[in-house]
Amino acid sequence: MARPFPWRLVTVDIDGTLTRGHGWKEVAREFGRLPAFEETNRLFFAHRIDEDTHLANLLRIASGHTVAEVESVLERTPKIDGIAEGIAELHERGARVALLTHNPTYVADWYRRRFGFDEGEAVSAQPVDGGRIGPPIGVRADKPGGLRVLLARTGVPASTVVHVGDGWSDAEVFRLVGAGVALNSPYPEVARLADLALVTDDFRDVVAAMDHLTPRT
Repeated sequence: MARPFPWRLVTVDIDGTLTRGHGWKEVAREFGRLPAFEETNRLFFAHRIDEDTHLANLLRIASGHTVAEVESVLERTPKIDGIAEGIAELHERGARVALLTHNPTYVADWYRRRFGFDEGEAVSAQPVDGGRIGPPIGVRADKPGGLRVLLARTGVPASTVVHVGDGWSDAEVFRLVGAGVALNSPYPEVARLADLALVTDDFRDVVAAMDHLTPRT
């Protein structure tokens, strides 16, 4: 007899996890802001700006454009396979699936509608007025804080949560939940901090691996 699925909530990052590469690079390319994307990446990885400043720089790329324009880029952004199918399989196992991302709310909302995520916790520091995106205000890159909001909203114990991501902010979440899955992470240390490291182009492989993943005590 198969054991019960141990996970009540699966939280998932977007950029570099669901996308093949960084989604904001595609937005920057479409809007003629690729040099701005490359410069903020250079400064961030050289430790010359903090993550809040880096995130504000990324969000600023979309300022002045419409949500519809960004959504058009999101639709064309290369992604891993089987996202909607994997979410459906998690639902069949009795788990809820939520986005936990540093992306703005309008990006998380598109992924939620497009693939069937139950909910999401994203950055709400970029106002949208009449469908047009404003400048970022008071940006904070805080995935642990987003996790706390999700746990309070869903009433799910952290020990029954598994987080899927690829970056350093995801590694912060790994230690706060029942297990962490590093998916296609380019950072060996992030993979080491995860309970499971996978390299795959199909989200359904992640779901299958969760069947054999045991929550930490």
